[in-house]
Amino acid sequence: MADKLVFYHNPMSRGRIVHWMLEEVGAPYETRIIDLKKREQKSPAYLAVNPMGKIPAIVHGDTVVTETAAICAYLADAFPGARLAPPVGDHARGTYYRWLFFGAGALEPALFDRAMARPPVEREGMLAYGTYESAVGALEMALAPGPWILGDRFSAADVYVGAQVGWGLSMKSLEPRPVFQQYGERCAQRPAFKRTQG
Repeated sequence: MADKLVFYHNPMSRGRIVHWMLEEVGAPYETRIIDLKKREQKSPAYLAVNPMGKIPAIVHGDTVVTETAAICAYLADAFPGARLAPPVGDHARGTYYRWLFFGAGALEPALFDRAMARPPVEREGMLAYGTYESAVGALEMALAPGPWILGDRFSAADVYVGAQVGWGLSMKSLEPRPVFQQYGERCAQRPAFKRTQG
């Protein structure tokens, strides 16, 4: 019998990314909505899952995974039949990891700082992303060959980066360059993405 997969979610959180990833994976899962207005994310029951009280999280059997990019990477490996990650030994796995974690470690902070209108820091080298311009330039380089980060191969890296691109464009914290708009449109046409809307 397969391990039970439980998804802790709130639609107004990064859980939207994991929801899309779960739909791409295609495995059955149970969704437990965490009510942010009632501060259920700070309840003892949820803090036992994620001591930071952040959403999303998954529990797969007896394995707990938090951090959105980690959840995407975990699900891609846990369900290899979905073909959302290059297998171990495939050189494309390095490129996949590179851009998946660029999305989490550089792109997302750069877009959030821009959306929050945070002032530039004196020592930009201290930021994970350096400068907004360098992060956006690296993103454009990754997406320009297309159609996906790994060329013709859609992966969990596209789920994470695609979600950031969509959010950045909607919040106007990502410049609406044609390559970003076209990539965002391709992501929005994915059947799994469409199933998460509404």
